[in-house]
Amino acid sequence: QVFTFNAVEIEVRPSVKVKNGAPMSIVCHADISKSTDFQLKHNFTIFKDGKLVFMTVSDKGDVEYEISMARSSDTGDYECTVEAGRKIKSSNSLHVWVTGMTKPILTAEKREVLEGEVVKLRCELPEEVPPLHFFFRKIKMNSTPKEKRVFEPHRNFSVVEFSVEEGDNILQFDCFGSRSVKLEFESSEHSNKTLVTVREPFIKPTLTAKPSNNVTEGDRIRIECSTVVAQMHGIEIILQKNKTILDSVRDEKLLKYSAVATLEDSGEYSCKVEQGRASKTTKLNVVVSELFPKPILAASMSKLDENKELTLTCSISGFQKANFSILRKNSNGDIWLKNSRNFTRRVNVNDTGSYICKAELKGIVKESKPVRINVYAPVSKPTLSVVSGLPEVVLGKPLRLICRSVMGTPPITFTFYKGNEFKKRVINDTYATFLDENIRQNDKREYKCDARNNHSSGMKTSNILNITVIVPIRNVSLGSVPYGEVEEGRETAFLCSVKEGSWPIHFRIFRKTDREVLLFDRSVNADKVLWRKEAMNRQDTGTYYCVVSNRANVDVKSHPITINVILAAWQKGLIAAFVLILIAGAVTLALWWFLCKKKKGNEWFPSISFIGLLFSSALATNLTSEKLTRQHNDGDYYSGSGYIEDSENHMKSTDESKG
Repeated sequence: QVFTFNAVEIEVRPSVKVKNGAPMSIVCHADISKSTDFQLKHNFTIFKDGKLVFMTVSDKGDVEYEISMARSSDTGDYECTVEAGRKIKSSNSLHVWVTGMTKPILTAEKREVLEGEVVKLRCELPEEVPPLHFFFRKIKMNSTPKEKRVFEPHRNFSVVEFSVEEGDNILQFDCFGSRSVKLEFESSEHSNKTLVTVREPFIKPTLTAKPSNNVTEGDRIRIECSTVVAQMHGIEIILQKNKTILDSVRDEKLLKYSAVATLEDSGEYSCKVEQGRASKTTKLNVVVSELFPKPILAASMSKLDENKELTLTCSISGFQKANFSILRKNSNGDIWLKNSRNFTRRVNVNDTGSYICKAELKGIVKESKPVRINVYAPVSKPTLSVVSGLPEVVLGKPLRLICRSVMGTPPITFTFYKGNEFKKRVINDTYATFLDENIRQNDKREYKCDARNNHSSGMKTSNILNITVIVPIRNVSLGSVPYGEVEEGRETAFLCSVKEGSWPIHFRIFRKTDREVLLFDRSVNADKVLWRKEAMNRQDTGTYYCVVSNRANVDVKSHPITINVILAAWQKGLIAAFVLILIAGAVTLALWWFLCKKKKGNEWFPSISFIGLLFSSALATNLTSEKLTRQHNDGDYYSGSGYIEDSENHMKSTDESKG
């Protein structure tokens, strides 16, 4: 008994798309080949969306799963599996779509409600399987329906609430549902319409103005708002003007409001009655006519000198009988000056400020626009000075000046001049500054400034400020006579000079060996200085340089020169004479010894080596005496431009005498 599955097939009758409520059959067919004609039991299983929906055992090759009334819940993917003799075979998947949905059922929790309450609705799609979409509609006469949408992923019904608003009388509600099938939406038909009747908890309020809604400033206006209410508890009446609450009452059906009418009372008034969620509003427009225009304050002068007379006059066009008062504005409250339409005062600088006048008629008070009065004190003579203090500036550096006027009402206009050339104008309270950025050597060095304000006395001018321009030190040189090698004990003159620089100039001369030694330190009103060292010794050998500065506070150093102190000519002659004497003595001794030896052959005399030893000792003693140090004394110095010829003659005469 050999068999094999050729195929397992599944089909839907009458078609894969079936209308809701129509009969439907799922047929499963097994195509099997047998070696002989023998009976074979088949286990048929039908699945929908992976879930078992039908199972049977048959010896036939076909089975049928019948659904008498197809519903949308029968939509899905169907598959058939056949098992026979330990062999299993499955069909392909087949999608079945049951079109159309069942009609939803809508119920309302209440059929009669009050304004401000809510209507609770329940919409159900029987025999439908979630997820489902529900749509609720609130239908009003001569109005577009309001719709709410709810998604229900796990149940086939939904509940919503609709609020009952002012003006809702007879309301109708319905609903419908929809679902998604293979990315396509399918909707049900609409449910039955449910009727809900609305009752008013109170009537729309009545808003009136007495004596009328057209009044004149100064008249008393009375506004009343009333309503008829079924239940007094929880009722509230609110009176508003331009969203500003003027008055309100609770648990009462009448509100009264009274005030003296002003121009600001013109506008739209609204009366709002609230109870729970219900509210109704009535509006009324009130017009207040002007009793008299705002007063006008006039000043004899708006800008005037101190001790001048100021007159203020308050007036109203076409009215003479109002009560006038004149005041001065102040942050802590207006300062009363006089109850009159005219005010006169001799002013000082403290009277500067804003002034107003007020007019009163029939209890209505109106205020004029403020008038600004400025009282000026004359400026004092300005002082011009350098910000850094001293009236000087280094060549090429900026110069900052400050012009200050101690007295005078601001704003003050300051004007700066260099020579007679205008440079800068600044408006400030008490002072102003001016920066002359690059001072050149040939610039004018006279500065002045002017100060003036709105006082009639006019402009005041400062004294002329003369600025000293300090030229920095430039090109420092150092020389000496003699130069290079100097005999010990001889006088040496050092000349330090600058090519450019403002006086006084500070000269310093240094000697450097293993350390720096300050030899000369003077400040002079000259561009060169001469320093004499009277007696040079061996310790004065070294490198010499000059450092120069002035009020520019920049040290400028010269190129160094080297001085080498050597033995003097007389010292060299003394040594030579001493050596010659020793040689002559040695020759004399040698001659005497030779003569004596001739007379006495065997007698001892001093040897030549003994005479050489005496010569060496004498020479060493002389060299030691040369190394003795000498105390040096600073010599005189000369400065200025007229010393050059005298110093050269002095140097020459000194050389000749020593030569």
